[in-house]
Amino acid sequence: MADFTASVYQNEFLPEGGTDAHAIVTLACTGAGGAGQSGAGDAGEIIVVDTSRSMEAAGVAAAQYAAAAALDQILDGVWFAIVAGNHQARLCYPDGYSAAMVRMNGQTRQAAKDSLRQLRADGGTAMGTWLLAASQLFDTVPSLVQKHVILLTDGENQHESPEQLTRSINTVRGRFQCDCRGLGAAWQVEEVRRIAQALLGTVDLIPRREDMATEFESLMRTSMGRGVAEATLNVWAPQGAQVLFVRQVSPTLEDLTARRREVNPLTGAYPTGSWGDETRDYHVAVRLAPKGIGQEQLAARVQLMVGGQMVTQGLVKAKWSGDSGLTTQISPEVAHFTGQTELASSIQEGLAAKAVGDDATATAKLGRAVQLAAQTGDEAATDRLRRVVEIDDAATGTIRLRRDVAKLDEMALDTASTKTTRVKK
Repeated sequence: MADFTASVYQNEFLPEGGTDAHAIVTLACTGAGGAGQSGAGDAGEIIVVDTSRSMEAAGVAAAQYAAAAALDQILDGVWFAIVAGNHQARLCYPDGYSAAMVRMNGQTRQAAKDSLRQLRADGGTAMGTWLLAASQLFDTVPSLVQKHVILLTDGENQHESPEQLTRSINTVRGRFQCDCRGLGAAWQVEEVRRIAQALLGTVDLIPRREDMATEFESLMRTSMGRGVAEATLNVWAPQGAQVLFVRQVSPTLEDLTARRREVNPLTGAYPTGSWGDETRDYHVAVRLAPKGIGQEQLAARVQLMVGGQMVTQGLVKAKWSGDSGLTTQISPEVAHFTGQTELASSIQEGLAAKAVGDDATATAKLGRAVQLAAQTGDEAATDRLRRVVEIDDAATGTIRLRRDVAKLDEMALDTASTKTTRVKK
């Protein structure tokens, strides 16, 4: 049975009249078990493979190998299907007519691998159509409580308007989780990131075809290790308080604020998706009614709920003090993840400005990113930034834009911008 723990990191002290309480709530899970093997309900997996013309024969062959590697990781008993996506969505397995999912076993695993041979590169790209097809497939198995998609693309969503893609994303939001991967340099990071963020998944770059199988295998292994199908973060705040935001800040950044569902007038529920054996950090900020020196108040109660039951909780507190030595301190954890959040936005905004030729904004934003990466000790981000800019002084963020930058280096920086590092103890 899964075991959850919670830890809260904050400076509880506010100055007289102070209003905003910030805390990092660290949640850890152990003993999660395997997908579909604990708790009520089943698990389902769908692999969506881009088979548009741009994939070419070599890309499709690599995708076949990668999908087979992912199939080997799916646990027996898990429901699954394979979708071939171009400007349409075609069911590759179990077949093109039944439009249903099947349980994994030795026979269906081999049959699914055999079905991959029929994939051919042809047509365009319509990712919204792929998402709708996945949702319809999941609907064929009412017992599913854990639903996960791996989506691969190598190009832009040219056969749907942006509005069509948005409608499709909104239609399937909350129905399943989706990890998205882009192959090569011809796809649009922001476009695919929209899908991943809306569906509580990840987005990343696969630079080369030969890297695809390892990535698919890893994604599926991680999904199969998520034995807790669904959890929500319930945040209670006192009467008259305002929850400013709730953000996942590690291992990746995800702003959950707009996903709030009212539980009661004082409590909101925020989706966290499925869990394996892992640790996640959440930044919770609450605005309180100001109080005088010496007063105390519970600022927030942060509870992780599984199956309608609380499995762990952390308390965010507030104490008003006239001691500036106490009130001016910033929690190292809050400071670190605030910096990591700004780092991600600085990278994304800097690259966007660079793409449209606004060198002044790009230099300012990417310079700030270099500075923040140095301050938060994010060496991986610094290394990725070095491939895009010349760093003259990391401490001050003094940089120069490189003129001959490989597209893949820019995309690697962009896709990794939402990956964070934890506070070094």
